[in-house]
Amino acid sequence: MPDILHRVGVVAAPDAVYTALTTIDGLTGWWTDDATGDASAGGVIRFSSIPGGLDLKVLDTRPGELVRWEVVQGPKEWIGTHIVFGLSTSGDYTIVLFKHEGWREAAEFMHHCSTKWAIYMISLKKLVETGKGDPAPHDYTISDWN
Repeated sequence: MPDILHRVGVVAAPDAVYTALTTIDGLTGWWTDDATGDASAGGVIRFSSIPGGLDLKVLDTRPGELVRWEVVQGPKEWIGTHIVFGLSTSGDYTIVLFKHEGWREAAEFMHHCSTKWAIYMISLKKLVETGKGDPAPHDYTISDWN
């Protein structure tokens, strides 16, 4: 199965990046400004502003190391896929190894999502480093799919 992979270095401590990934305030600061739910392990996060909605079950969180979600509601291509953020350090950087894994095929929508994930990874970096990200709907529109 194909996966979307990105690597981003953030000039901040791993705990700062982890907080942006595991709190509703953090998620609304870099991904989409409309999120609710429980971002702790076992919880479900709901993103209502994404067309059709998106629900993510939080499978695993390890402070400063890992965040892992499963898509339980959303675009049909996403259902059952996993979104993983691995965190490590290198010098002054927290390295975010991002994976959206388990796609059934590398269709055109996956190409679109790969570009959007890159945009959101830069938004995450910007949020943690400057205090202000570019969450949807304030992100870049790249096509009629947004």
